[in-house]
Amino acid sequence: MSESEHLETISSEKAEEILEEFEAPTRKFSGMMWYITTGLAVFCSLFALYGAFGSMITQIARFVHVMLILILTFLYFPAARSWKNRSIAVDVILALLVFVTFAYPFVDFESFIYRVANPVPLDVFFGVLACILVLEATRRATGAALPILVIVCVAYAYWGSVLPEPWGHRGYTITRIIALEYMTLNGLFGTPVEVSSTFIILFTIFGAVLEISGAGQFFVDFALGCMGKSRAGAGRAVTLASFLLGTVSGSGAATTVTLGSVAWPLLKRSGYDRDSAGGLLAAGGIGAILSPPVLGAASFLIAEILKISYLQVLIMASIPTILYYASILFMVQGDARRFGLRHVSLGKIDVLALTRQYWFHFASLVTIVIFMALGFSGITAVFYSILIAIGTSFLNRKSALYPRRLIEALAAGTKQVLSVAATCACAGLIVGVINLTGIGLKFSGIIIDIAAGNLYFTLILTALILLILGLALPITASYIIAAVMTAPALVKLGVPEAAAHMFIFYYAVLSEVSPPTALSPFAAAAITGGNPFKTTMLAWKYTLPAFIVPFMFTASPDGIGLLLQGPLLNIIVVTLTALAGVWALSGCVGGYLIMPVGAFERVVLGISGLLLFYAGTFQDLAGAALLAVIVVIQIVKKRGEQRASAGEPDV
Repeated sequence: MSESEHLETISSEKAEEILEEFEAPTRKFSGMMWYITTGLAVFCSLFALYGAFGSMITQIARFVHVMLILILTFLYFPAARSWKNRSIAVDVILALLVFVTFAYPFVDFESFIYRVANPVPLDVFFGVLACILVLEATRRATGAALPILVIVCVAYAYWGSVLPEPWGHRGYTITRIIALEYMTLNGLFGTPVEVSSTFIILFTIFGAVLEISGAGQFFVDFALGCMGKSRAGAGRAVTLASFLLGTVSGSGAATTVTLGSVAWPLLKRSGYDRDSAGGLLAAGGIGAILSPPVLGAASFLIAEILKISYLQVLIMASIPTILYYASILFMVQGDARRFGLRHVSLGKIDVLALTRQYWFHFASLVTIVIFMALGFSGITAVFYSILIAIGTSFLNRKSALYPRRLIEALAAGTKQVLSVAATCACAGLIVGVINLTGIGLKFSGIIIDIAAGNLYFTLILTALILLILGLALPITASYIIAAVMTAPALVKLGVPEAAAHMFIFYYAVLSEVSPPTALSPFAAAAITGGNPFKTTMLAWKYTLPAFIVPFMFTASPDGIGLLLQGPLLNIIVVTLTALAGVWALSGCVGGYLIMPVGAFERVVLGISGLLLFYAGTFQDLAGAALLAVIVVIQIVKKRGEQRASAGEPDV
């Protein structure tokens, strides 16, 4: 590597700065404040681990979880970006106010939970204060959009009587609204916080344990060592590394930045321009939210809402995840030809020796699935897997989690969940209003009426609603709101409930490449120095074929096989046709199949891909026939051309 190229390798400190540029900035403490905040973060993780086995009253567990999350959010997240290095005296006061507000119910807890129908003025006062603190913490961690939406929802609940039908309702007093949100498990402390205090924080701790023990770097090195044997090797290595890194990350932006700091110089030497490299990095990073076993936070909500095991969610996500990364790999294959990419040496990485040294990082990922397959709950499975990851880290001195590093991992597990947990608490306020006013069912009816009862129009409308929500809201919030508002409409039209929620999950994830919250593409552009808008559009190019997949498992009854449900033969057929459809659409969008494709071939490939994505015998045969025609034409063309590059290695 030349000196100039070496200088473009981004340090971990610079990568962290880039990530904070697009996510909320956080403070870094030293001295006494470091001990206090680290101690609170470690206690929060230990409290969650105890909750996986210990006997605890549900309300107490959720109250304490939200209390700790809000205290740490006020301490770590400044009120404004420019206040990061200012005095935190006001934030300490807010943290103490959080403690008082959420400790108040414990003064006479039994009486508190039984007077929900007739709250005393002090209950209402602390309830209002709790909601305000949640809104401010969420604003700091994720931005103002979600808190503003909460305020609109509360106003709707209060003034509903003045609205016309079908939007109007009888209206509710502030006392009734606050009692629901603060004193029951149907508002602030509802399902989103339940999932945040169990599944999400435990899986975040698991990811942090693996990361601190060196699993992330191992996965990147392993991918680079496995895939760097051809002109497309750099792109393939980045795609595989994105998947492996995503299995423990669950964050699109974090995966993009972590991998991009290592991979951008490699992609540049291979021949990628800044925008295309950024698009590839962003597309791979976004896949972290779809990659088992950690997935994104919304996946845990799917399990809780549908009352199914998390293993079933992983099973449903497996084929769509494969199709997602297959889409990127097909695009990379075309890039190698279109950009005239060069084979680059990825360094002397002995994959076998590397695997012998650090194989246990793979083992701890597999144990989660094994435990769940043996009948353990997702919470129990991840608890044991955390213990296994900690224990196996001592198989190599460089990975060993000695006490100081273990404390770092436990603290990191809590710090990484702060923004998601605050989002869940804030979204719980919205869900409470939706359930109180009944607007969810009304909204579903309105969607069906607008779409005239047509399933395809309803799916398209649902996708558009999610994209609009995603313009300002994080993925978890988009999913929660859409799951309550739009899922019933899909179910009414015959879509299986599991498929409806997976559809919503997928399109909530798509918001990661939708401006102005396209965090992963914008972060990738900051790393490569590319144009953020062009990088976003190219990320769309890499991911677009795979995002037609949700229509396949919702638009036709046979498509449910893509979620590994139904007869085995149907599962095999729809998986193969979906893979062929991804290949066809990748050729249409990327302009390359076996060789570059012309305008006519692109149109035919587009039609072929869409037909293959609709699960039905006639459509599959027609789509396969069109794809076969283009493949034959391409083979004939390729054989007819002079093989000027016969001496070059195969891609």
